Amino acid sequence: MPPPTDPAAAVDEALSRHGHQRTALVQILRDVQSRTRWLPREVLRRIANGVGLTPAIVEGVAGFYRFFHLQPVGRVHLLFSDNVTDRMLGSRQLAADLCARLGIEPGQVAADGSVSVGFTSCTGLGDQGPALLVDQHQVLTRMDAARVAELARLVRAGVPPAQWPADWQRVDPGIRRAGVLLGAPPLAGPALRALLARGADATLAELAASGLRGRGGAGFDTARKWSLCRAAAVPEGGTRVVVCNADEGEPGTFKDRVLLTEQPDTVFEGMTVAARVLGARQGFVYLRGEYRFMLPALQAVLARRRAAGLLGGSILGTPGFDFDIAIHLGAGAYVCGEESALIESLEGKRGQPRIRPPFPVESGYLGQPTVVNNVETFAAAARIAERGGAWWAAIGVPGSTGTKLHSVSGDVARPGIYELPFGVTVGEILAEAGAAGTQAVQVGGPSGLCLAAHEFGRRIAFDDVPTAGAFMVFDATRDMFEVAHGFAQFFAHESCGFCTPCRVGTELVRRRFDKLAQGHGSLFDEAELRALESLLHGTTHCGLGATATNPLRDTLARFRPAYERRLASPRFVPGFDLDAELAPARRVTGRDDAGAHLEQKG
Repeated sequence: MPPPTDPAAAVDEALSRHGHQRTALVQILRDVQSRTRWLPREVLRRIANGVGLTPAIVEGVAGFYRFFHLQPVGRVHLLFSDNVTDRMLGSRQLAADLCARLGIEPGQVAADGSVSVGFTSCTGLGDQGPALLVDQHQVLTRMDAARVAELARLVRAGVPPAQWPADWQRVDPGIRRAGVLLGAPPLAGPALRALLARGADATLAELAASGLRGRGGAGFDTARKWSLCRAAAVPEGGTRVVVCNADEGEPGTFKDRVLLTEQPDTVFEGMTVAARVLGARQGFVYLRGEYRFMLPALQAVLARRRAAGLLGGSILGTPGFDFDIAIHLGAGAYVCGEESALIESLEGKRGQPRIRPPFPVESGYLGQPTVVNNVETFAAAARIAERGGAWWAAIGVPGSTGTKLHSVSGDVARPGIYELPFGVTVGEILAEAGAAGTQAVQVGGPSGLCLAAHEFGRRIAFDDVPTAGAFMVFDATRDMFEVAHGFAQFFAHESCGFCTPCRVGTELVRRRFDKLAQGHGSLFDEAELRALESLLHGTTHCGLGATATNPLRDTLARFRPAYERRLASPRFVPGFDLDAELAPARRVTGRDDAGAHLEQKG
């Protein structure tokens, strides 16, 4: 990160770079903060004037995303990944050690302004943690006690992050098993040439024959989604839009990071195939903020594709085949993985899910028909355009065709990416990854399904165990209550606040977990947790709230002894010390006799 610059100059340069467009507000805020390190109100007012919005709206947008700072942070801002697998590797102990060496508390800025240390939900580096974000710009992997000690020394000495050991910043692909997506050469034209030879209609028919379903978790039929978008009316002067959802914020997932590192050409080719089928001229990659370190390489691939005639005007010399891709950086909001919230963010707004209908395929980005697909989905679409639908349909099982990428982390000998055909069992993935003594697997991230050992014969498929790609493994030494506790903290932190059931409900679940963890649990608390689980499943605005209590539901059902140890009392136990609450009154009155104390009974 460059040294701080004149705030007014930073704002004016960012506004000019983005053409003073309101839709670029999130990008403008990112660019300015990269120069000023935080966003004081005078900076927000100047940005507001530059894009024609009120200061309140701009501050509301900035306050929504956790990577924007409305209060000062250190000249070096360090965020430890707080995902459960990083905790299992000792991230919290390492953070405490670093803070002790720097003489600060988590969330506190050093007195000289040099450094601040905190936590972020997940960095997408679960296979090589404990991981750190540095200024939301670069990453540190495989942290340990020795690296933390040296990190503290470098920070105290004022050594800039760019000069820290290069090995600390190494991000390995971690591909343990490659299939038809990861094992083939990147596509830089073959799929587009096959598309042009076959025609858009026939290519859409091949996609339908392939049975490809969305790889982001929902599993919607891809050809049907493209067909709906293709049939939607385009506003006068508008276009259809293709959006690649690379905001893989689900803790434990990192497959899209690997695809964008190892197969970016294939992903961009799939987006361009979609553009031709749909008649779209505009494309976006919504890249999660934690992956800012990947941006230069991705921009270079886009530039190379433009130079080769694979992007831009008259692609491959075909008149009217005009399509280009821009990369939009997120700013730390898990909810933006939901497609309508992502579109809101693309438009420079708070990333809150829209009320539907209309669906994005009818009215998405700026009211234009928009297809939003996952990174893995576009990579698969490119391969299908190249090789045909029958080839893809022959892989996997009926209703769940092709391969699936699994991000395997936790208690395994070989964490990393495994590309396997649909229909593989959970146990087969565990064997591939070298797991031993496994008691539980969280499939699909916290919003997915937690399975116990007797269920490891179940198959990865849309009609059995669907998944967005995360595969977190817990051996017999892990406390499954604490696993669910960590996920409850995650959902409470990530709620966008739009609807009351999610905003309040996730916080109440977190507090109830905290109470049990502190030793104040009773059967009353179990009843309250079950009531909250039922409430959130049926009343929230979007999928985040609806799935927020999945870990609670699954662990209560499958690992009840982990809860029973904390629900020993048959009667209600307060979550705080009533006698301690009277301490201020005792100090004021000067009393400390037995009559001034309250005996707390369960």
